[in-house]
Amino acid sequence: MAIITFSREMGTGAYAVAKELAKKLKYTLIDRVKIEELAPGYGLTAEILERVDEKPPSYRTAEDRLQAAHLATMELILLDCAKKGNVILYGRGGQDLIKGLKNVLTVRFVAPFEDRVEKFAEREWIDPEFARELIRKSDHQLGGFIHFYFNRNWNDPLAYDLLFNTTRLTHSSMVECIIAASKDPRLKEAEEESMERLDNYILAKRVEAELLKSSLARAHRFCIVAEDGVVTLSGHVQSEGEIEEALEIARGVEGVSDVESDLDVISFKPAKD
Repeated sequence: MAIITFSREMGTGAYAVAKELAKKLKYTLIDRVKIEELAPGYGLTAEILERVDEKPPSYRTAEDRLQAAHLATMELILLDCAKKGNVILYGRGGQDLIKGLKNVLTVRFVAPFEDRVEKFAEREWIDPEFARELIRKSDHQLGGFIHFYFNRNWNDPLAYDLLFNTTRLTHSSMVECIIAASKDPRLKEAEEESMERLDNYILAKRVEAELLKSSLARAHRFCIVAEDGVVTLSGHVQSEGEIEEALEIARGVEGVSDVESDLDVISFKPAKD
């Protein structure tokens, strides 16, 4: 029940590898298509997904915070799928969402820029200059999303277990390599502990989504830690009343048995929406 995460540069052909790998392993591929299929059950529409998927969130206005709440809800889809096991999380910072789990195989796909342009232009039947523009923007957006949202360098090779230059290897050879790595006994041994930790991640994400829907997310993001049903909130609010409001919201989330506060009250004047 290893979880495999894919990180990819646009134009590397990683999606074809993911589909072939999922077929051979009989894993579920959690890509945009699958997320859209599951989204209605989480109260999300295709339009909402288009606005938040792999885009750095903002927290300045009420609308910004609502979009951040939608992003947190979309991440719940990934986490719930990961809980079922035997999945490939395709992009969307999957490896960062489940950071700390030891039954996860993280894979990265790269290729020289011009090679990616050539392959993408041929595949999509578009002008190479247009392909060049799309790939450049994609690199900035995806790299920026990971850097801003997860505070990680997208291109750091040490963040991945396997790193493939797709100009050097065939799809089948990469698939076979990933299959072999996914059967490492150390991944199997870590399953029970990892699934328990994943339960905590899911509960914390549920609380995060609810807090982001409230006015309490106006100026600061909360730090939320869950363990065996007990949720601890830390961060900053503007009054003792807001502490009580935050605790009340967290208590109302399904699965929360108790809430502890490590919140501080600070005096500041928030920017106007």
